[in-house]
Amino acid sequence: MSPNALIPSHRKPRRSASSRALRAGVTGGFLTLAVTGASLPANAVEKPVSETQEMPTITTALATSAAKSADAAQQVAFDYERQALQDNALSEAAKSAEKHKAAAVKKAKAEAEAKKKAAEARRAKEAAQARASRSADRTSLSASLGSGNAATLVSFLKAQLGKAYVLGATGSSSYDCSGLTQAAFRQIGIDLPRVSQDQSTQGTQVGLDNLQVGDILYWGSAGSAYHVAVYVGDGKFIGAQNPSTGIVERPLSYDMPTGAVRVL
Repeated sequence: MSPNALIPSHRKPRRSASSRALRAGVTGGFLTLAVTGASLPANAVEKPVSETQEMPTITTALATSAAKSADAAQQVAFDYERQALQDNALSEAAKSAEKHKAAAVKKAKAEAEAKKKAAEARRAKEAAQARASRSADRTSLSASLGSGNAATLVSFLKAQLGKAYVLGATGSSSYDCSGLTQAAFRQIGIDLPRVSQDQSTQGTQVGLDNLQVGDILYWGSAGSAYHVAVYVGDGKFIGAQNPSTGIVERPLSYDMPTGAVRVL
């Protein structure tokens, strides 16, 4: 047999150009491709009959879901920003309110202080006006007394000068100190207590530097005076001094009194 004779081969024949089918499907959001029966060149390396490749794909539902997620994230960010703005606005409003409150309190205090000072000034003015009015009244009264009651009082006292001092006497030829003052004031319609102790508490106490004609002078303490006389002006008084001198007119320096009362 010829060496070139054909001998049956036990090799499996190579696949010739056969076709492969492409199968596609979607599983779990991935595109699945299946390739089968594709024809390969004779010298190509044989590959498995079928191959499966998975590729990511985006479906309409996934796209919609992603869009919604993006919108939600944007909304959350917007809400955070809006909340931050609101918080900041509230903080600024609180600071402004506190500032206005402090200003209002300060203004109220200033107004109250101004009202207080105005009230004090008004009271001081009214008091000054009252004092001026009383002073004017006293001046008017003094002038009136000088031409009326005071003149009558002084005239009576001068008419008693030289008469005797007799303890317990009330006139008309002799007097003690309180008897003389009682008789003198009776001439102008004023009834005085009988004794010097009581006469020293009548009317209003006055200072010795503010004497007026007709004031009763006393020696000793008010309420327990032991001697009285009447101021007749020009720094002088008339009184029933003692048994030795009788009723006399003397300057205040002769025997400075302790105090004085005003009954006119």
